[in-house]
Amino acid sequence: MDFAPASLRLEHLWQSATLAATRHWEPFHPGIDISRLYGDGQTGAAAAFLRYQPGASVALHRHVGYEHVFILAGAQTDHNGVHGAGTLVINPPGSRHRVVSESGCLALVIWEQPVVFEE
Repeated sequence: MDFAPASLRLEHLWQSATLAATRHWEPFHPGIDISRLYGDGQTGAAAAFLRYQPGASVALHRHVGYEHVFILAGAQTDHNGVHGAGTLVINPPGSRHRVVSESGCLALVIWEQPVVFEE
């Protein structure tokens, strides 16, 4: 009998300090670390935790597919305002934005397709 690949299960996402301490992190952008769950960010779907240091930002980019951003701790800001812990932001295909986190934050991000950086 064939079985589908194993499911990924994440528990206690609200315990952000524990989550941050138990994950493997790599540099992503200046001041931002990434801990990938699946996908490489170059092709197809991907998901990862992003950990922003205070003042870190992501340059202007465009979404080819949907992006779901769940803020677990702290806050980040884009042209739609400030998004604090507990907020789910869904950016549709074709949307563009810059992101900054003045105070730092931890976010779970799910991309349908890789983003295209414009700067």
